[in-house]
Amino acid sequence: MIDKPAGLPVHPGPKTTHSVESLFPLLSKRKDGPWLVHRLDADTSGCLLIALRKQALVEAQALFAAGLVRKTYWAVVGNAPKEGDGIIDTPLRKVTTKEGWHMAPHADGQNAVTAWRVLSRNQSKALMALTLLTGRTHQARVHCAALGCPIIGDERYGGGKGGLHLMSRSLEATLTTEQVSARAEPSESFRHTCHGFGLALP
Repeated sequence: MIDKPAGLPVHPGPKTTHSVESLFPLLSKRKDGPWLVHRLDADTSGCLLIALRKQALVEAQALFAAGLVRKTYWAVVGNAPKEGDGIIDTPLRKVTTKEGWHMAPHADGQNAVTAWRVLSRNQSKALMALTLLTGRTHQARVHCAALGCPIIGDERYGGGKGGLHLMSRSLEATLTTEQVSARAEPSESFRHTCHGFGLALP
């Protein structure tokens, strides 16, 4: 498990060769690994699970596919919800346009469910915990926007410009040989934003 910083993509791409995968030789010299078990957006920081062996990769990916991995995110949103907690059950599908692609709520999309809870709030902003019960692309971001609470810095989904204030706070999974549990700490910029808005970090 690593704590991925915001701004670092997990895969190399046409615009950058520096990525989590490019750092794999520092983690292991094995010829048959390591591998990414799942993904995080480049601008999302926090817990990222990496398998050093193929058996662990297959088992962990099966747990993700079965929804048996508990994934909790923290997000600072620009419009605090009125309620203290709830469930977002909104299917999502990929939409491609001339400008690029994005995920959008759609009745014919893939099932997507997020449980959310307000950790701290002021008159307009909130710090929220998001437990992803499914693993769709951009799920946390689109579901917050659908709730009317876009994540600060999420320009694609209505949160304005600036750094994306979304982090993978914790991840828990039970493998055959061990219990995997990790928690990431908020970055300095995440903490600074929370303190600036008077939002208490648990």
